[in-house]
Amino acid sequence: MAGTNPNKGISFALDENPAMLLDHFHSPLKDIRLWTGLHGMWAGKIASALNRQLPEGWFAAPTIHWAIDVDVPAFEEPAATAQPQADAPGAAVRTLPEPTKTIPFGVTTDVVEVRVYHELGELVLAGAIEFVSPANKDRPDSREAFVAKCDGYLRDGIGLVIVDVVTTRRANLHSELMQRLGEAEERDRPLYAAAYRPLIHERGSTLSVWYEPLEPGGELPTVLLFLRNGPIVEVPLAETYREACLDLKIPMQTKSGNP
Repeated sequence: MAGTNPNKGISFALDENPAMLLDHFHSPLKDIRLWTGLHGMWAGKIASALNRQLPEGWFAAPTIHWAIDVDVPAFEEPAATAQPQADAPGAAVRTLPEPTKTIPFGVTTDVVEVRVYHELGELVLAGAIEFVSPANKDRPDSREAFVAKCDGYLRDGIGLVIVDVVTTRRANLHSELMQRLGEAEERDRPLYAAAYRPLIHERGSTLSVWYEPLEPGGELPTVLLFLRNGPIVEVPLAETYREACLDLKIPMQTKSGNP
């Protein structure tokens, strides 16, 4: 990735004919395949690729949750009362006291991630790969919830990778994460893969970042996931992306231009 080469001294099995990143969020592709299927399948392929590298006592598993968009006002109740439950005949209507304060609160929307755990009598989270969805980049509270989760991972010393291939939103969550950490950084390209390595030193703690811009029609890189108190593993984005596309019968474009 850009800057200091984190791959020095590590050998990679380079693909002779890497697949090009497609735009899964605009026509014609969005009309024939769901991007949600690609994200879910891709996360599973990455988990499998990591498990082939991880030593005994470590494992990777995908976590996928799609939020359901609802008409929020339709579910709001009057501030003072709440109706009794239908299965409680004769129950009195409860009068609620006025809250001391009501503030905006960002909740996690879509979650597509691969988590790596270390088995130490209990499961200890050591690394996470986050796939950005359109909902994560949509509203300010959704962006804040995503950034807050990533911030929490890093402050716990958990290695992190963020992958954003969403072409329908311009927000850059890496930039917002950097701003939250006190490092002003503006990125004008909304697609990227970024790797983060939090380290604790005798003189304090540091965060190393490797940022790789992406674009439709471009090659996907191999990035590194720095596991907390563990090994460094490769995240082969191109190989796993191709496998996911093939399994979902998504028409693909290779570097040579041949499907």
